[in-house]
Amino acid sequence: MTDSGQMRRSRWRRIVVKLSGEALMGELSHGLDAPTVTRIAADLTNAAALGVEVAVVVGGGNFFRGIAGADKGIERARADSIGMLATVMNALALEYAIEKQGQTARTLSAVPMPSLCEAYSRQAALHHLGKGRIAVLAGGTGNPFFTTDTGAALRGAELSCDLIMKATQVDGVYSADPKLDPTATRYEKLTHDEAIAKNLAVMDTAAFALARENRIPIIVFSIRQPGAISAALEGKGKATFVSP
Repeated sequence: MTDSGQMRRSRWRRIVVKLSGEALMGELSHGLDAPTVTRIAADLTNAAALGVEVAVVVGGGNFFRGIAGADKGIERARADSIGMLATVMNALALEYAIEKQGQTARTLSAVPMPSLCEAYSRQAALHHLGKGRIAVLAGGTGNPFFTTDTGAALRGAELSCDLIMKATQVDGVYSADPKLDPTATRYEKLTHDEAIAKNLAVMDTAAFALARENRIPIIVFSIRQPGAISAALEGKGKATFVSP
């Protein structure tokens, strides 16, 4: 590693990575794909090895999505509660995979379930981050009607993170869904105001607004390749940088 590379990497002191549940299922239709979970755990471990304090907010869409449940006749608040439970399953699996890499990690859930993991509090998360542990944050915000994107922005703000990293299945923010519109163009840089005004769907408006209010930049990148998190931290590869 070059000295200049180390300087680029050390720009970020503390980050929160938003990881969707779908990212953990690989090419499966649902559930957890073990090689994919191992790859992402290794990537998170490599990021922590750069001296960056790493928190991870995990979604639950590979098991259950609250909005989808509501569409099928389950009351939205109840459906979101089921979705929050799904995030805990993913967090526990990711915690174990990270520790198999030799990196300590702790799962903290916004929905208290002390027989399974530690309850989330700002003080507990900061303690673990300060000890060099990866904090795997489950349960979203602990409330229905809020997405895990909003949960990531909220945790980023209250943990004084320097950066929110939104891991997706595409390599940045596009003018339209590139899977549906081949003419969609990718943005290299945006501001929070532009992302909100253009109604870009990579994160919900509440998440963008929270990040804007707390002046936290966002990097949107693809998690599909090994080393994606470290590469995005270094400014390598394709990604979209969303600035305050």
